[in-house]
Amino acid sequence: MTGRIDAHHHLWDLSRRPQPWMDGAWADPIRRTYTLDDLAPHLAAHGIHGTVLVQSSASRAETAELLAVAARSPVVRGVVGWADLTDPGLPGVLDTMPPLLVGLRHQVQDEPDPHWLARPAVRRGLAAVADAGLVYDLLVTPRELPAALAAARALPALTFVLDHAAKPAIAARAWQPWADGLAALARLPNTVCKLSGLVTEADWPTWRPADIHPYARHALDTFGPHRTLFGSDWPVCTLAAPYETVVTLTETATAHLTPDERAAVFGGNAVGVYGV
Repeated sequence: MTGRIDAHHHLWDLSRRPQPWMDGAWADPIRRTYTLDDLAPHLAAHGIHGTVLVQSSASRAETAELLAVAARSPVVRGVVGWADLTDPGLPGVLDTMPPLLVGLRHQVQDEPDPHWLARPAVRRGLAAVADAGLVYDLLVTPRELPAALAAARALPALTFVLDHAAKPAIAARAWQPWADGLAALARLPNTVCKLSGLVTEADWPTWRPADIHPYARHALDTFGPHRTLFGSDWPVCTLAAPYETVVTLTETATAHLTPDERAAVFGGNAVGVYGV
C-alpha cells in the first residue's frame, strides 16, 4: 500500500543560510528554522506516511543537507533539489547525486526575464535533467506559463511538475490568462500539477474556502485525477492556514472523485511521478 504522501513541503535552517525570498515583514511569521520534527505531528494526525522535500534556495549546499535529512528519515521519500541548469558540467553534477534526489527546481518566478526557460543554456540543462532520469518542478506564475509551455513542448522526454498550479492570483479574483495557460499546459502528456500553495495566493488571513475551490477544481479538471498531486507547501502555507486546513481543502476539492482517484491524488501519483 502506497499510503498518503505530501508531495511538497520545505525545511530550512536559518542558522546555516538565509532564505532570500523572505524579503519583507510578510515573512516574519515563518522566519525561523523548521525541522522534520516540527512537521511530524501534522503528518501523523492526517495519516501521511511519506513526503517529498523541496528546495527553497538556489544552493547546492542546501540540497546536500536536504538529502542528508532524507537519508536519515524513512518518511522523506525523495528530494527535489537545486543545481545550476546553465552549468555546462551539470550532467557530471547529477551523476554524483544519490538516488534520493528525484528532481530539480529553480525559482523561475524570481527571474526578471519571463522567458528564462527559453534560454538555450537553460534548455540544455533541462535536457540533462531528463537524461539523468529526474523530473523538473516548475515554480512559475501566470507570467512565466507561456515559457513553461514552450519548454514542455520542446522536451517531451522530461516530466514537468507544475508547483502550486502556477500560482493563480486568487486574492485579485483573476481567472485569465491563468486558466487558459493552465489548460494548455495540461494538454501535454509530460506535465502534472500539484494542488499546493493555493492558500497563500488568496487574500490571507480573510480568505474563505469558496475563494480557492474554483481554482483547485480547474486544476483538477484540466490535469485529471491521475496527473494531480497533493502537496501542503508547509511551512509556507502557515502564513495563510494551518496544515490541517490545507489537507481539508484538498479533501473537499477531491470529494467528488472515486476512492481510487482520491488515493492517486493523495499518494499514488507522487509514486508514479517521482518514483518514491
